[in-house]
Amino acid sequence: MQHPAVPDLAHAHTRPIHWVATATAVAAVVALSAVLQPDAATAAQPAGHGSAAAHPAPPDPAAAAFPLECGPVKALVQKKASGDLDGDGRPETVAVVHCDAPMGTPPDGVYVLTRDAAGGKPRVVATLVDPAERRTVTDFSVRDGAVQATLLGYSSPDVPSCCPDLEDGAKWQWKNGAFVRSTPAGAHAV
Repeated sequence: MQHPAVPDLAHAHTRPIHWVATATAVAAVVALSAVLQPDAATAAQPAGHGSAAAHPAPPDPAAAAFPLECGPVKALVQKKASGDLDGDGRPETVAVVHCDAPMGTPPDGVYVLTRDAAGGKPRVVATLVDPAERRTVTDFSVRDGAVQATLLGYSSPDVPSCCPDLEDGAKWQWKNGAFVRSTPAGAHAV
């Protein structure tokens, strides 16, 4: 009988500690693979192939200047929604903005943002609700090329700003070069 050139190797015999080490290593690989996932696949073509980007990014309200006088506090974007409102294939963003007042209920402004075809800085192109109207916006959305919102307001200047006593539904759509306001079906007053 010929003897091997290498003596018996210690690792050739399995022991419980080997199984524990193997199970730990496999668990670490599985956990790491769950964390390190590849980017999601998209159907978009790389830049330079075919036409321009199919879906340009909507304007970011954080980069816009709003026509709102807030004194020492900042303008705060409370809500935002995007969609193609004018049918040009580029999305607009509608932002509900008010002054970040430390107390009370500051009135909201509703602004439509767009940017030029080159994707420049967002700019306000329409004011749907002016803060001077003393309205608060709830149930806000952009759907099917229209902006819809519920507006809370006041029947007189004597009504405290904490307690709006009017509720009005509003819908705006782009028609003949301007946003036209209508009252959606099912709207009611408080």
